[in-house]
This record gives sequence, C-alpha cells and structure tokens, in this order.
Amino acid sequence: MLALKMSDHRRNALKTVLQLMCQLLWVVGLVVGLSGVYLLMKYRQSSLFFSHTYITLPAIFALSSAVVLVVTGCLGSWLSLKDSTCLQGLFVYLLVLVFCLESTASALAYFQSTQVDSEIAPLRGVFQKYAGSRQDPNSHAVDATQAELQCCGVHDYKDWLDTSWFNRTGGHSVPHSCCNSTFTSCNGTLDQPWKLYTQGCQMKLEMVFQFVLSFIIWGSPLVFVVEIALFLTIAQLMREQPLMEYQVLGKN
Repeated sequence: MLALKMSDHRRNALKTVLQLMCQLLWVVGLVVGLSGVYLLMKYRQSSLFFSHTYITLPAIFALSSAVVLVVTGCLGSWLSLKDSTCLQGLFVYLLVLVFCLESTASALAYFQSTQVDSEIAPLRGVFQKYAGSRQDPNSHAVDATQAELQCCGVHDYKDWLDTSWFNRTGGHSVPHSCCNSTFTSCNGTLDQPWKLYTQGCQMKLEMVFQFVLSFIIWGSPLVFVVEIALFLTIAQLMREQPLMEYQVLGKN
C-alpha cells in the first residue's frame, strides 16, 4: 500500500514537471516562430536586394517547427492530465519531428549567414536604377532602406556620385533619405556631408539579416535541451504506467 502511494506521488510529480516543460515548449515555439516571421518580413522589405529567395528557407522551416512545437506542447499538457500510451507514443514522435525540423532550420540559417554578402550582390544595381520617384519600386526600396537602417549609399554617401540619378539632377545632392534625422535642416547637399548618414547600407543590411539568422541558429540548441528534459520525463511516465491486467475468459 505504501509503495502504491509513493508511486502515485511520483507520477503526479512527473506530470507536474511535464506540464511545466510543455509551457516552456510553447515559449520556445513562440520565439522560434517570431524569428521566422521577422526574417520573412525583412526579406519582403528588401527582396529587390537579393539575387535568390534561398534565405527564406530557414524561416519556412522555423515556422513549421514552431507550429509543431505548439501542437506538441498542447498534447503534452493533455498527457499531464490523462494517461494514454498511444498519445505518449505520438508525443515522442512529434518531439523527434520537431528536432528534425529545427535542426534543418538551424543548419540552413548557418549556411545562409555565411552567404549573406554574396546574396545581396544586386544592391549596387538597385541603387544605380534609382529614379527618385515613389512609384518606382527600386527608388522606394532604396529610400525606405536608407531611412530605416540610417545608412547612405552602398558603402557610404560617395557611392551616389557614380549614379545616373546624381548626374541627372545636377550633381549637387544625394537623396533626402540619406539625411541624418538629428539634422532637421538637412536637404541632402554635399557641401554639408556631416549631416548625412556615414555608414553604407550593405553593411547595415548584412547586420540585420545576420542578427535574425543567429536567433534561428541558436534556437536549435534551446529546443534540444527542452526536448531532452521532455524525453526523460515521458520515459519515466511510461515506466510508471500501470500494467493492464488481462483475464483469461472461461468457456461458456
């Protein structure tokens, strides 16, 4: 009787741990999902600067992993309230699936982080096509990027001196989006270069994508640690599962 009580206490403790770990799984899934969404949003804003769409692959796998993480967390929470060998097996299967998806996302993110500089090679070409019109997609992308990232030109403001737009407009100023927001009197003229952003957009753009890719890269070890704890917990619960009693039916 005492052993049975201790077994019940142990199972209740394991179920509490499972519930807490599943809540942590939801948090991890939220972080992984948000990193994927953020990467897709940044790519959508800067798609003209990229030669391929491969950089979106880590985001797609991260979002898939986040969805399965949330579903797995819900199933784990249900298991903390109800015993089911079948659902426990499904829970383990989903954990393995999450690990595969997250590992793939992390590997792709690492590979893309080493290729960011070559992926944004078309950046200079987009700047060369600048027309100064908001209706023009190239011009809109350049102005939005310079204003948001607080940058000017590909490497610095001097890159504008080689553009056809600069020569066409008299060669006296750069786009107003190059103006440092702290100087309200800035009109983009080159006689006051200290009022312009000093850093180029290529470096700033690389930093943004390296930052969000690093979130996806480090998401995999975090998921792995949580999953190890969940594997150990569910294994103990399966060991503590009461054996089903079978009875031989007598002949009528």
